[in-house]
Formats: sequence, structure tokens, C-alpha cells
Amino acid sequence: MKSLVIYYSLEGDTKLIANIIKNELNSDVLELRTKKQYPNKGFKKYLWGGKSVIFKEKPKLLNKYIDISIYDKIFIGTPIWAGTYAAPFNTFFNEYKIKNKEIGLFVCHGGGRSNKCFDNLKKELKGNKIIGEIEYTNPLKNNKEENIQKTLNWIKNL
Repeated sequence: MKSLVIYYSLEGDTKLIANIIKNELNSDVLELRTKKQYPNKGFKKYLWGGKSVIFKEKPKLLNKYIDISIYDKIFIGTPIWAGTYAAPFNTFFNEYKIKNKEIGLFVCHGGGRSNKCFDNLKKELKGNKIIGEIEYTNPLKNNKEENIQKTLNWIKNL
């Protein structure tokens, strides 16, 4: 069974979890990279990220095309921006149609609203089987080792 981890990470939290999954399952990885960088500190981070989500912007991605059809299991990871997934996923979901896959969802945040984010991701991923979802609160800053173990346990129980 071939697996893929797709993620966007602004500050490294989501990347941490993506790499744990990648290493544990020997998965391929697609890190969404935008042409224009988002600010990753201070008030501008929230302003630009929130604006991008609210206006459903589709930032240009630098990634090369990847054939989704060769994967059975896909893990999707995102920070939560204004209660939903990060704007680069607007572009990704517009360019790729994912169907008939097993999907694991993981989100990182500093203030919650994971249920709304998971619901929005599930709407975009209709026609797939959601096999699990997990959330993290700033996993690089809050008990990193505990979050690594949490991820390993989650993967084993899928």
C-alpha cells in the first residue's frame, strides 16, 4: 500500500508531524510551497493568513505535478488559519481531485477550532474514506517528544 503525505507548514509544526508520518510509513511527501511567502511572525502572520482564507485565495504553488492516482493512503496536514485549512490547500484542491482514497487528517494550531477545520477538509474530500484525524497545539513548543509519540500511536491505530 503506497502512501503520500501532503502538507503545508508556515512555522514548522505541521512539517514536524508530516516527517514523523513519512518516516514511520516510508511515505512519499508533497510539501505545498507558495510562490509568495506568507509572513510567519507577528501580527502580519495573522492578517495575511486570515485574509487569504476568508477571501478563499488560491496562491500560486511552486510544486511540480504529482500523480495522486498511484497512492492508496493520503495524509493531509495543515495549520489552522481563521478556523479552517491554510490557503495553499485552496489551490491544491482546485488542481487535484482526490477520490476513493483512505485519508488521514492532521492539523496544528495555537488556538483550537479543529472541528471546523476537519469539517471543511471533509467537504473537500468527499468520495474518500477518512481513516483518522488528529490535532496538535503548537507541537514544536509544547511537549515535542510527547507529540512525536502521540503521532506514532495514531499511525499504529489507523
